[in-house]
Amino acid sequence: MDIWAALPASPAAGPTLIWTLSEDSPSLDRCLGRRAIYRGTVRRKPIELAAVATAAVPGLTPTAVSSAPDDPADFDSALLLDSEGKRWRVRSPRHAEASARLETEFLVLRAFAPGIRAELPFLMPTVAGSVRLGPLSTFVYSHLAGSTRSVEELTAGPDVLAREIGVALAAIHDLPRSLVSNADLPSYTPNEFRQRRLNELDQAATTGKIPPALLLRWEHALEDVSLWRFNPSVVHGDLHEDNLLVEGQRVTAVTGWTDLRIGDPADDFAWLVASNEQDFVDAVLGAYTASRRDTPDTHLLRRAALSAEFALAQYLVKGIASDDSGMIAEAEDMLATLARDIEEHGGQPISVEPQPAVVAPATGGTAAVAPAAGAEPVVRAADAGVAGSVPSVTVVPLPVPAPVQPAVHVTPIPVEPAAAAGGPDDTSTAAISIIDVTKDQTVTKD
Repeated sequence: MDIWAALPASPAAGPTLIWTLSEDSPSLDRCLGRRAIYRGTVRRKPIELAAVATAAVPGLTPTAVSSAPDDPADFDSALLLDSEGKRWRVRSPRHAEASARLETEFLVLRAFAPGIRAELPFLMPTVAGSVRLGPLSTFVYSHLAGSTRSVEELTAGPDVLAREIGVALAAIHDLPRSLVSNADLPSYTPNEFRQRRLNELDQAATTGKIPPALLLRWEHALEDVSLWRFNPSVVHGDLHEDNLLVEGQRVTAVTGWTDLRIGDPADDFAWLVASNEQDFVDAVLGAYTASRRDTPDTHLLRRAALSAEFALAQYLVKGIASDDSGMIAEAEDMLATLARDIEEHGGQPISVEPQPAVVAPATGGTAAVAPAAGAEPVVRAADAGVAGSVPSVTVVPLPVPAPVQPAVHVTPIPVEPAAAAGGPDDTSTAAISIIDVTKDQTVTKD
């Protein structure tokens, strides 16, 4: 079938695989394997997802199935074609946390009333049915027109496509905040969001797998308060190329609404900044700025660059939490590459205040960090000739305080030379004779 030949393949699955289903296809129980459903991470093939879809949507009769792009660490996805020529998307979680995200998305999509959807310049998914297998919930969505494109294809596209993406981002960020608060979804002030990132940085530092230069770079940006002055808005939270459906030169739909929240709008720009295509980013930002009701803050792209870099640390922590050696190795490799690129080329600017520069140690000396103008010195020491261990938390020595001057200067009264005791003008106590009245007293009697 020609329509299936055009379907994109999953990055983790290689070439697009197409199955045609018949009456002899395996039953639901046989496809899933009941003994394997509830143990650890669940991975399902597209033909298995087709069987699950028949349980989620009564009357659905799949005739063909293809793999679909998605986050391979969290979800398995497939596109179905039914007997009536309609297409559907099946999304199945691989673990409990991913299942909770899908259930949150279900609540989010229900919160988008028809009136709100009608004002958006793109379409949104509609849940057609769901089925719970053990602790995990699989959802079936009505298929949306358009297809996903790689970042390279998007950045190489015409300017009108960049404008479409900017308009879509502006529409998301201008959604009423009550939509999020009424659904009891997360909401962060700028300082709460910054503190949350600092906590995540501390957690990532404890792994001992983050290059020290990156820790210093991110910590400096997070402590730069001037960088975090922005107006919170509704944020998609998981926006990237796989969640944008494009048809021709138009963005037809936005999917993946699992992380909707009120927070930093820069997070939705992280995937764009990571493309390193500045002309494309500028075109998107220009259309975004023109379409938004509120003027974006001047440091939005700086925080987006920080978010793009920090995503590697979050990926590492996620791999360690799931004990996935492949994810851990991949994250370490990407972090090392990023650290080398920043060392060689400087990286994208993320801090408003200049970052302290690392000073090479003298022969037989110790390594130090030269502070920027007005910054406190930061010292990292290592034993001479021995590779020193760099602490995950920057150690800032306390400056030696200068002598404190009193608020009021007290001048002591000068001491004048004492006059001879007993003089006519002597008023000191030394001029007074003390007489013992109990001795040598004469009693006079009349």
